[in-house]
Amino acid sequence: MATTTRKSTLTGIKAAVKEAAVSTPAQDEVKVVTSATDEAPKHERKVDDFGRSYATGKRKNAIARVWIKPGNGKISVNGRDVAVYFARPVLQMIVNQPFSVADRAGQFDVVCLVNGGGLSGQAGAVKHGISKALTYFEPALRAPLKVAKFLTRDSRVVERKKYGRAKARKRFQFSKR
Repeated sequence: MATTTRKSTLTGIKAAVKEAAVSTPAQDEVKVVTSATDEAPKHERKVDDFGRSYATGKRKNAIARVWIKPGNGKISVNGRDVAVYFARPVLQMIVNQPFSVADRAGQFDVVCLVNGGGLSGQAGAVKHGISKALTYFEPALRAPLKVAKFLTRDSRVVERKKYGRAKARKRFQFSKR
């Protein structure tokens, strides 16, 4: 049951990406540039001397430093294989989502160093970092990843504890007498 839900969600995202790609060329033909300041920013390919793209991904308190390069799909997290580091299948699926949306599964090797937070936050940080690194390596992939909302940093973090309360919002037990 869960796999059909995941497949349908991924299918929905891919359909939205294709729909957005179909609608954009018509808009580009009508576009008239009045000045240099009105132009959209040009996204350039950012690759180092080793042919890798680097990006930083963040989620909750986790920070992931990600390098991608063309390869056979090997993903390494903190020196370990992704299946060993993220043992739960849901976390592995989260890490691989950018490749499936961009239709680049098995085409890039990923090396990432993650610290801070828990496993769920770290998986989200790796996903964010992979998405950004893919756009740096191949700027044409920016549109599908942006439609899937993988380039936006999820700003939700734990709310701070307040004084006079048990936790952020939970109150101490009320005593009438």
